[in-house]
Parts: sequence; structure tokens; C-alpha cells
Amino acid sequence: MTTSSHRIRVAPLLNRVPEVTVFFWVIKILCTTVGESFADYVNETLGFGLTNTTLAFGLALVVALGLQFRARRYVPGPYWLVVVLVSVVGTLLTDNLTDARGVPLWLSSTVFALLLGGVFAAWYAREGTLSIHSINTAAREGWYWVVVLVTFALGTALGDWTLDLTGWSPGAAILLPAGLILAVLVAWRAGLGPVLSFWLAYVLTRPLGANIGDFLATGRSDGGLGLGTLVTSIVFLATILATVVYLTVSSVDRVEAEARAAGS
Repeated sequence: MTTSSHRIRVAPLLNRVPEVTVFFWVIKILCTTVGESFADYVNETLGFGLTNTTLAFGLALVVALGLQFRARRYVPGPYWLVVVLVSVVGTLLTDNLTDARGVPLWLSSTVFALLLGGVFAAWYAREGTLSIHSINTAAREGWYWVVVLVTFALGTALGDWTLDLTGWSPGAAILLPAGLILAVLVAWRAGLGPVLSFWLAYVLTRPLGANIGDFLATGRSDGGLGLGTLVTSIVFLATILATVVYLTVSSVDRVEAEARAAGS
């Protein structure tokens, strides 16, 4: 009895993140779009201001992370709720530096890139892997979420910096990150390491989603569709919710090893 109880206490957690399928990338881009449009809506349209908006969503993120860390395996609802909130908080971190502190976008992009490299180095030195298929301990999940937060902040800074440099319209701005993601896909097919390919694409989906959000929300006179930040946020949040419900019911994004363990 004692041995059995001890085994239960020390049993390793199942993988805490989803399998990388097409659903993963679709919902990731949806989350990044929400991060851009919803942050702008609360901050600017509702007039909460950067500080209050950052504090509110920061608190919500802490609560959501608490729910996520309590789970012993990947559960779509809590996981993607954290991603949505991280996307908003990551956007607000860059906005605070740029708008409230006057930090140039090239500088914040450089700082976030160096920070991301430092976190990756520390994660690898501590755990010996950067693969998301090995997120089966609380420590590894902690590293994972720190990286995700920095990638959102970096992607926001890089996307805004690119727009400042090019002066492109919201629609044309979608093409650059989309083209770079396609290049990563081709490189992966040609033999680029899957871990490096994954994280490169993960960073690039942030400016892609943000540019899509800007295109949908920006007025027609400025080259957008004129839906506004509220409508864009509602449409994408509803789509995220529907996708999460589907993933919860179907379990199609559950890691195979985890599925086998759950059925054993």
C-alpha cells in the first residue's frame, strides 16, 4: 500500500502542451490577433490606459497560470486561455516600453531577442532539451511559459518596427511574416531541426497575427477592413472558443504518448 501510494505521488506528469498540428498553428494565430486587437480595445477604446490594462491582464494571467499548473496533463481550455492572456500581456509589455517609456522599437526588439536567447540557454542548460514534447514537469513548463511570453513581446516589437521601417499598409504587412513562416516550413522540410523550426515559426506567428488584426480593425481609409478592435476581438475569441471545444471533445491534439498512457 505504501509503495503504491509513493508511486502515485512521484509519477511524472503527462505532457502539458498540445501536439503541433494544424490546429495548433491556427489557434496560435487567432490568439495573437486577439492579443493585438483586444489590448488596443481595452487600452484605447475603453480608456483604461496602459498601466491599468497591464495590471488587469497581468493578474488574469497569474490566475490562469495557476489553473494550468494544477493540471497533470494538457487540457485545451486552461492551456489556450493562458496563451490568449500571454498574447495580450506580451503586447502590453512592448506597448509600455514604446508608448509610455519612449524606448525605440529597434532597442526593445534587440533586448527581447537577447532575453529570449538567454532564457533558451538557461532552459537547455537546466533541462537538456528545448522540445515541447518533453514539457512533463512543472520546471519545464515554467521555462516554456517564460519563453512564450518573451516571444510575444519580441514578435510585437519586431512587427511594429517592420511597419515603421517599411510604411506598408496593414494588408501588405501580412505578407512579410507569412513569407518568412513559409521559408521556415521549406527549411524544415529540407532538414532544419524541428525544435529550431518550431520556435522560429512561433516567434513569426506573433507579427503575422498582429498584422491580421490591424488589417481587420483599421479603417478602410487607412487600408484596412474597418471592422474595429471590438468586432475583431469578438469574432476571433468566438472562433478560439469553438476550436477549443472541438479539441476538448476530439482530443486530436493530444500527444500520442500521452494518449497511450491515458488509455493504459
